Amino acid sequence: MKLLEKLREFENQYVFVKWALGAEYGKLLSVGDDFIELAIIDVDTMEYRETLMIVSSLLLEISIGGADVARIIAEVSSRMSLHE
Repeated sequence: MKLLEKLREFENQYVFVKWALGAEYGKLLSVGDDFIELAIIDVDTMEYRETLMIVSSLLLEISIGGADVARIIAEVSSRMSLHE
């Protein structure tokens, strides 16, 4: 199974992505045939900062779970209103 095929299972989830030019926490918005779209989260304010399109050949590491990703999920969840 190819990386992008597996990543499609995790669309709309929070992840940590490390690629050739950087590393960020964010929400995996979509996975295309040769790229991923990632909404970057500013870990200090828990606000979305920007959206990146990353070419899959530049991807080095993607963490779907773990303590840091769980903390991001908890912080974002605590800021959601009950009406969303």
